[in-house]
Parts: sequence; structure tokens; C-alpha cells
Amino acid sequence: APMMDRTDRHDRYFLRLISPTVLLYTEMITTGAILHGDRDRFLKFNYPEHPVALQLGGAESDDLARCAEIAAEYGYDEVNLNVGCPSDRVQNARFGACLMKEPEVVAAGVAAMRRAVDLPVTVKTRIGVDDRDSWDDFIAFVDTVAAGGCDTFIIHARKAWLHGLSPKENREIPPLNYDWVYHLKRDFPELTIVINGGIETLDACETHLEHVDGVMLGRAPYQNPWLLSEVDIRLFGASNAVSMNREAAIEAMLPYIEQQLADGARLHHVTRHMLGLYQGQYGGRQYRRHLSEHAHKAESDVKIMLEAMAFAAIPPERAAAAS
Repeated sequence: APMMDRTDRHDRYFLRLISPTVLLYTEMITTGAILHGDRDRFLKFNYPEHPVALQLGGAESDDLARCAEIAAEYGYDEVNLNVGCPSDRVQNARFGACLMKEPEVVAAGVAAMRRAVDLPVTVKTRIGVDDRDSWDDFIAFVDTVAAGGCDTFIIHARKAWLHGLSPKENREIPPLNYDWVYHLKRDFPELTIVINGGIETLDACETHLEHVDGVMLGRAPYQNPWLLSEVDIRLFGASNAVSMNREAAIEAMLPYIEQQLADGARLHHVTRHMLGLYQGQYGGRQYRRHLSEHAHKAESDVKIMLEAMAFAAIPPERAAAAS
């Protein structure tokens, strides 16, 4: 899932090593940042990240269309419009979840992007916003946006409150309503419906896929990246799971990390996305502590990564024997 300050190019490069197939999303990037800012800083990515989708934040049709063209020039595989983020900053700029109150604006933006590029244009949204949270409101929104040319909706199965709740609280307090997303798929079988929100296991993914076309995961694989190691075989029908283990994934990251350091990055710019690799595993706490204490230092290099790995790479039975 697109997550601010999380799904940057370093994180996506790392996750691609674990799953060759999952569709990865950028952070939400505003149309203004792309049109008036340092374009390479926001849009440049590494070829191995494919398939990768660009998520846009914006409302003006012309700006969205131009950004979709730029996304195509950079080689993105999809353009996704954010109609779900409830933060004050996003509302003040008139995009995100507040656009659920203006479905015609969303439809016009989708139509403009569809005219501009051949890439898939998708929308990520909620099931409602503020007092516009009835089933009829939800269906009217989807119907209007679909008429603009959107055939894929990624639905965070919660409503959003634009005032009174923080973005974090908006991810947790409004109750999940998966049944509405299932119902949406039954009512619109011609649309591709992807479900999102509170999904933490591949077992849960398999259950949801009995009702909808896709599942979007966010914080669960960010906190435990190795969750994706079985996705290809369990959800995409691959004949084999990822062949590497966690240590091999780290070793595969080392040339990338060295290149980023040579380009001026700090070690923690990359390794902060790798902190959860040993989630629930022997030595995982020591691994995280070593990276957290040392990776931010200016002089830190890949040796810190290897030292951290050494804490977790020794199986418990060997550690017991050594003691």
C-alpha cells in the first residue's frame, strides 16, 4: 500500500527481493510536487521495482493528466489517485478523502488521466466520509467515478472522519466493514475491487479473495517484511516460494546499500525499512537494536548491517550449544 514516509524507493527495492510479483506503490506524491518540484527526487526509481504504481494526490484535471503523462515517461505501471487520506494538510489542498464529497471532480480527474495515457488509472478510497457514509452515498460515488473511466477501486473498508481524528486514529477507530466491499463487488461485477484495511495475514488474504479481486496490504508487511515471502506461491500460484532466506535477502541488498552510500545517503535511509525483517525471530530484538543505535551515524557502512544480521542469523539450538 502507499504509505507516507514508508514506501519510498529503498523500501520498494527491498520488498521486491522478497516477492517478485506483488504490485508496489509509491508514497502519495502531490501533483504540485511533481509539476513544480525536484521531479527526479519524487519519481525516480530502480528498474527492479517493477511492477510499481505511482499514487497521486490532487484534484485539478489538467494537473492530474500532466502528472500521468510524466508517470508514463518515467516508466510507472499504474497511476493511482488518492481519495482516502484524511489528514488536515491533504484536506487544505483539496485532495484525499475530502474528494469523496465531490465525486464529479474525481470522475473528471480520472477521465483526464485516461485520455492522457494508456496506463491503468485506479482510485484508492474509503467507504464513506463524515456524514456521507450511507450505502447509497458509497454506491453513488463509485457509480460516478466508474462513469469517468475508472474500472479498478481499492477500498479501505473504513469511513474517514475529516475532523476530530488524526490520520492514525482514522486507520483504527472507524470500524471495518468488509461486507460493504464484498457487496460492492457483487453489485459491480465488471469492476476490479481490491480490499484494504486491517489485513494482517495471508490466511486473511485468502478469505478476502473469495469475495473480491485483490487485497492491498500496508502496515503488516512493513512491520514484518518476510510476510511477503510466501505471497507468490500462496496467492499468485507460483510453483516455488522465494528461494532465499532472510540472510540472503540482506546480502542481496548490500550492493544496493553501497551504491546509495556512494551517492550520499546515510545507512539508516535504507535500513530503517529493514528493521522488521526478523520480526518474531530469534535475535530479532538485538538485530533491530544494533541498526537503531548505529545506522544513523555518518560513518556507518554495510559492516553495521552485517553485524546486525549476525545477531539473528544464529539458530537458537546453535546458540544454546555454544553457551
